[in-house]
Order: sequence, then C-alpha cells, then structure tokens
Amino acid sequence: MARRALILVEGHPRGNGLLYVNAAQHLGLHPITLSVDPTQYDYLAAEEIEAIRVDTDNLDALICECSRLRATYDIAGITSAWHPVYATVGKLCRYFDLPGPNPASIERCYDKIAQRQLLAEAGVPIPAYRLATDATEAESSAVQIGLPVIVKPAVGSGSSGVRLCRTIDELAEHTTYLFGGKHIWRSPPRILVEEFAQGPQYIAEIMGSEVIGIAAAEFSPPPHFVFRGLTFPAPLTEDERERIADVSLSCLRALGLGWGPAAIELRWTKLGPVVIEVNPRLAGTPDPQLVHLACGIDLITEHIKLVIGEEWDLRRRHSQTAAARILVPDRDGTLDWIGGDSQAAAVSGVAEVKFYVEPKTPIVRKGDVQDCIGHIIAASPSLAETEAILQRAIDLIDWSITPFPTLGE
Repeated sequence: MARRALILVEGHPRGNGLLYVNAAQHLGLHPITLSVDPTQYDYLAAEEIEAIRVDTDNLDALICECSRLRATYDIAGITSAWHPVYATVGKLCRYFDLPGPNPASIERCYDKIAQRQLLAEAGVPIPAYRLATDATEAESSAVQIGLPVIVKPAVGSGSSGVRLCRTIDELAEHTTYLFGGKHIWRSPPRILVEEFAQGPQYIAEIMGSEVIGIAAAEFSPPPHFVFRGLTFPAPLTEDERERIADVSLSCLRALGLGWGPAAIELRWTKLGPVVIEVNPRLAGTPDPQLVHLACGIDLITEHIKLVIGEEWDLRRRHSQTAAARILVPDRDGTLDWIGGDSQAAAVSGVAEVKFYVEPKTPIVRKGDVQDCIGHIIAASPSLAETEAILQRAIDLIDWSITPFPTLGE
C-alpha cells in the first residue's frame, strides 16, 4: 500500500513551515516540500524532510512533479505555509481533485484593490481608498481622501512598502521609493492610498465560517507598521467581540471565502470595527501557537485534516491568555551577539523563545516584518500574569549591534 503523503508547496524559514511538517508527521503523513530552493528552509535538512527542487511559480511544473510523485505515494493533500503560492495550491488541488481553497477567491483577496471593491459593494466598513499608478495620482488621491494617509503596494504582505504619510512631502518621498526601483514588485506597480483608520488593531482568527477568536495586535510607532506583539484572546467586551465577528463573517461572504483558514485584520475606530485587510489563509507565527496555548485548538493540524478530507475538531479544551512579543532592533549595523534565550525559556510560563538571526548578521531595517529578529511566547490563566511573564523573559534577552561604518571612516 502506497505511503500517504502531504505535499507542501514551499515552506517558511521563520514561521509555520516546521509546524506544518511536524503536524503532518503526527497525523501519520509523509511531508514532501516542493520549493524553488529547498536550502532556504533549515528545518528540512535538520529534520531530514524530503524536498524537491521545482519552479513553484510554474503551475505546469508543479503538476508534472505531483504526477510523478503519485507513482510512488498516495497524495492525501496539497497545501502551503507560504501565502504567495496559496492560489497556486488551490489550482493544484482542483487539478488533482483534492480539497482546497478557491483559487479565484484567493487571487481576488491578494489584489488589495479588488478586495476593497468587493468589500465596499457588500457594505463592509473599510477605509476610504484610491488606486494610484504614479506619484501624481498618489498626490491627487491623498488630497481627495485627506492627510494623513496610508500608502502601500496593491499586492504585497508583511507591511512591505507600507507607510503612514502625514504630509505631501512624506508622500512624495515614499512614492519615489515605491516607483523608483528600490521596492521589489511581484506584480505591475500599483499603489493603494487609503484613509488612516485610527484605533487599536485586532485579528480575527477564522477556520471555515467559524471565528475561533480575536487577537489584539501591537505595532511599532508610525510611519512604519512593524509587528511588535499579539495577545489572544484580546481583552474585549462581549459586544465588541460580536461586532468584530459579524463584520469578519461579512468579509467571507463578500469575497467568496469560507473554506479553510482566514485571518482578518481590523481597527476599532470611533465608528466601530473597520476592516484593514482580509488574508485568505492561516496567519503566520505566532498566531497558531497562541491559539493552541490559549484554547487548545491546533489550527495547523485541523487545517491539514481539512486538506486531506478528514473531519476537523475545533472544540476548545481550556481557557488561558497567551501572548507574544516580537524582538525588533533599534538600529542598523552588524549583530555582534545575541543571547539570554535559554534563561528566558526557563521562566515559568514561557512556551517558546526563538531567534531568527545569528551573530555577524547584517541588520538593515526596512520598516516591515523582515526587521523582526526573534520572538517570545508565554501563556497563563490571566492577561496580567502573562504580561508579567513576558516582561521577565524579555528582560533576560540582550544583543549588541555595531553600526555600519560611515563614508570616510
């Protein structure tokens, strides 16, 4: 009898890649990673995971490789921990008649303009927005909306290229950066200029059409939006939770979603919840870990069950407050050393301490998710206790960065 395999298209060096591999193995599956460069995922070699080099931007190449693997394995399902290929995963699943997301819905979501148009047509509260294809259009859009505005690429993730512009000069500087060749585009250059929705940010964690819970997110001070922390569940009133859940489910209906995981980002403004972005896939680290610690639901395992056609189990098993703090450097330069992880991990209540970088790594901050150099995750019965545990652990972490030499030195 052929061995059951789970095909993972690409992985994730910092996030959920290893979690998907481990969950697949726990379910008795043989994980196989297809990647344009398997060496970028250290855990594949460390865990001796089968990996195959293939152009993951080429659907025909992926179909060919999966067809070849079917001669040896029983392919139980196909999925990915890496969001840029998730629409391709949907197409692969349809080709091989396997459970998977609707690729058309995924592609509509990844285009922020198309996503906002559909949400607006459905009456979902979103910030005022305009599309711009050059600096002149961007300035005109900002004037129409009213400063300050958020400027971001129409396609992208991880806060890459996202900035708050308070003045026309700041807008001109950022559009020059985006259109001037420094920003790496995965699609034709188009930017979204939108109203700055002010208020605390939340993330609705969804599986299928069920809101598992709502997390509170923290970011660095503007003009950039570097992720700094997450708390699950968020400290909300019952009414606030219901309003966020209702708006989130309206997003799924408007965008043709409802299969598998989704993560919806909102801000609570003076008018109530306003949707910032709908991500039609599982949120990255640390969201799955926090949900698991807080209520006992393993989102990654349950996602894989759905992918392979088994019944998932979304029952809550306990109730705790879990939180993560992201380590972000305060300067550019060469990382001399980083330490304290073993001491921090020994603090009672700490579930995970992870560094993403090693000594001698060049640190060049860009104001996006790549600025993060590690995280600490903790859980306890109360929010206050969890925050105190995290602070004790953070106080044990330290690093040193030597600034880059300036010209003339």
